[in-house]
Formats: sequence, structure tokens, C-alpha cells
Amino acid sequence: MLKFPCQGKMPIYEYWCDSCRRIVSSYRQSFSVSPPPCPRCGNSELKRIFSTFSVQKTYRDVYEDILSDHELTQGMMRDDPRAIAEWNRRMTSGEKAPPEYEEITERMERGEWPVKQTGERRKEFFGEGEGKSATSE
Repeated sequence: MLKFPCQGKMPIYEYWCDSCRRIVSSYRQSFSVSPPPCPRCGNSELKRIFSTFSVQKTYRDVYEDILSDHELTQGMMRDDPRAIAEWNRRMTSGEKAPPEYEEITERMERGEWPVKQTGERRKEFFGEGEGKSATSE
């Protein structure tokens, strides 16, 4: 049995009102349910219009796309930070990341590893050599 992300939710249908020349959106249980009256003018003869929709890929689909990209997988096997950043971008599907994470990703896109950034941050925070424990002296 196929499962859909919106299973159990009512879809939004869009209608056109000729009287007031507006698009009306409405949650409907199914397409066969008669359209609602226009909330602005009360016209009961709305025409259903084709509206846009979105289909999200599953993580498996995204991962398969990544694995089919020979150049990307070769870069990942070479531990190229640019390839890892690209992999991350594809896996997150363009979701907004926190600023400190964006900075790490930007550095990886330039070919730098985040370990270097972490070390620099530690020096900035603790000062040169002050981040060492008492047992290491």
C-alpha cells in the first residue's frame, strides 16, 4: 500500500469566481464535494482551477540521486570537503541552517575542513595555548 505525506489530511482546492474575479482556496474532503460559495461575493458557481502542488523526495530518493552522481561520489571517496558540502546541501534539500553551520559549509565549499575552523575558534575563545588541560603541561 502506498503512503503519502499528506495521508489523512484534506487537500486544498482552488476555484475561480467569475463575479468578483478572484481565486478562492478551500479545504475539501474530495474533488466530488461541491465547491463552496465565494466568501467575498457569495457566488455559488465557482469553477475549479488546476493549482500547483509539491512532491517531496524521500531520503532514499535523494541518496540514490547522490550515489548516481559519479563525480560527487568520487569526491566523497577522496574526502574532498567540497563534495561533502555538496552531499550535505542535497541531503538537507535547501533547508536554512544556523549561521555557524553555514560558515562551516562555506569553508568546506572553498576546500577547507571544519577541523581547521574548530581549532581557530578554540584559539579565539581560549587564547593561544590557554585551552590546554593542566595534565598536558
